Amino acid sequence: MFSDPQFWVAVSFILFIAAIFNPVRKILTSSLDAQINDIKNKIDEVENIKNEAQKALDELKDRETKVEKEIENLKLESEKRISDLKDISTSKLADQIEKRKVLAENKIEQLVRDTNNSIKNYISSVAIESTRNILLQNLSKNKKSDLIEESISEFNSVLKN
Repeated sequence: MFSDPQFWVAVSFILFIAAIFNPVRKILTSSLDAQINDIKNKIDEVENIKNEAQKALDELKDRETKVEKEIENLKLESEKRISDLKDISTSKLADQIEKRKVLAENKIEQLVRDTNNSIKNYISSVAIESTRNILLQNLSKNKKSDLIEESISEFNSVLKN
């Protein structure tokens, strides 16, 4: 057994393996540890990215909820404002209609007064002209003179009083 070269080759092989095993083990372990650490770092990084993405998604959902609420509030506010503006414009329109109605009534009254005055003036001028024509046609020169003298004396008596 000790003289057999195969035995010594086996022993030297085992010693060679034993001598190389420790450094190779260290190299393999450190390499595997490095890869494990890289994988752990990548997993941690992916989890961080996942958490950040989840936070961003939550923030977006919150924003979306807030925006929807704001849109709803704006919609309600705009409907209220439209209603208010409609009421205001309706009241202003009613006021304008009432003012125009009053102005139209005033214009109508003024036209009636003007028309009545015109009619009175026309009737007066026609009556005066008719009276003048009748007097001119029916009075003689003597009667005209007597009438003028009588008018002057009445005028003097009115002026004295």
